[in-house]
Amino acid sequence: MPTFQFEAMDATGQEIRDEIEAENEDEAQTHIREMGYFVTKIHVKKGRKTASKKGKEGKKRSFAVGSVKSADLTTFTRQLSILQDAGMPILRSLRILEEQAKPGRLKNSLMDVCEEIEGGSTLSEAMAKSPKAFDRLYVNMIKAGEAGGALEVILQRLADFKERAEALKRKVKGAMIYPAVVVFVAVSILTFIMLKIVPTFKQIFEDFDTELPAMTMMLITISNNTAKYWFLIPLIPISLIVSVTMIRKFKSGRMGWDLFSLNWPVFGQLIEKNSMARSTRTLGTLVASGVPILEGLNITRETCGNAMFERLYGKVSESIREGDTIAKPMKEYSKPGFHPMAMALWVSVGVLPVVPLMFIKGMATVAAPMMLAGGVIGGVYYVMRMNRRVADDLVVNMVDVGEETGELDTMLYKVADTYDEQVQVLTDSLMSLLEPLLIVFLGGAVGFIVIALFLPLVDLITNLSN
Repeated sequence: MPTFQFEAMDATGQEIRDEIEAENEDEAQTHIREMGYFVTKIHVKKGRKTASKKGKEGKKRSFAVGSVKSADLTTFTRQLSILQDAGMPILRSLRILEEQAKPGRLKNSLMDVCEEIEGGSTLSEAMAKSPKAFDRLYVNMIKAGEAGGALEVILQRLADFKERAEALKRKVKGAMIYPAVVVFVAVSILTFIMLKIVPTFKQIFEDFDTELPAMTMMLITISNNTAKYWFLIPLIPISLIVSVTMIRKFKSGRMGWDLFSLNWPVFGQLIEKNSMARSTRTLGTLVASGVPILEGLNITRETCGNAMFERLYGKVSESIREGDTIAKPMKEYSKPGFHPMAMALWVSVGVLPVVPLMFIKGMATVAAPMMLAGGVIGGVYYVMRMNRRVADDLVVNMVDVGEETGELDTMLYKVADTYDEQVQVLTDSLMSLLEPLLIVFLGGAVGFIVIALFLPLVDLITNLSN
């Protein structure tokens, strides 16, 4: 006997979702009416195991590791919104997009979603079972669209949101490519000079028994240490990346690192404004889509990607449960405050640059007080900036106005747009600042090497001519 899934309304107008067994649809509707319900939707429940088995036999899933790429999900969302806007059934739209998708996590997830929908699940329920492709934000917005009967509108908003976020991410990543390439090339060239060029000059100086000036002795010491500890050149950045990853595995360490990074000159402002733009746009999109404010705040907290902002939205959510507004706790809890891990990291920033001097002969006595002074400077710098608010008066006032006028989503969008523009301006300013700094660094390094090598050569030529 087939099983029918149905949606109905009782005498009080309450929506009912349930299942019933009957010989056919007419008999099922008769039984439902006898129960005192008014049927609004009914269909045969297909066996999920059979559907799943059929799908696995008909279409092979490719091996995939990790989550779906943000760019691929953004493209899929836009295409799905276009198909839904054209009035195409959701299952057919998903089948079309699944067939044209490249083998990988997204294609596998779309196969699973189609099978779940064929088995009687809604789109949001089906997507919720593929968390590596569709996160909580995505699923809840789809759920809100289904509840409000405006899935195509929600998909358009979701596509716009993801496209804006992807464009901002590309802008920031693109700005970082140039300095990263320049630094890599500069380090490679300087390493080659230290390993191949300087030892040749050193042999020449030893053959002529030339008295070397202090700059040349320092350069030769650096060259010897580079040849001796060459493995540290790739090992240091790898160790830093691993250390940061391990620190961020723990709740306290993650908070400390995020507070540490928010106080970087220029880069800290870029991280802060990017996080604020992304979180306010997320919350605005959820509010505009009809998601309850508490649920929206929880989703925003989980997806903002910064521990400080997670704590901020968590406090705002707790205050709203107690009957407060959004603006007041946002202003109250936007000061990071003191964190021991952040303090330790800033002290390390002051100490670590001086550590290489300990390996240079005769510099150990000078390096010790310099390390102490660097640690003190790093600690003082953090103490001076630790209470700087991450949500300034502009954000608080616009949120306050949005709550008073009932246009919270509009105001959140305006805050996000404002911070997006500031991120772009900061990115351009950062590029303008990094270019001359890199030129000065390279010029200084090459100039030091040239002077250190030519000073003894000039003395050698002068002695030979005499």
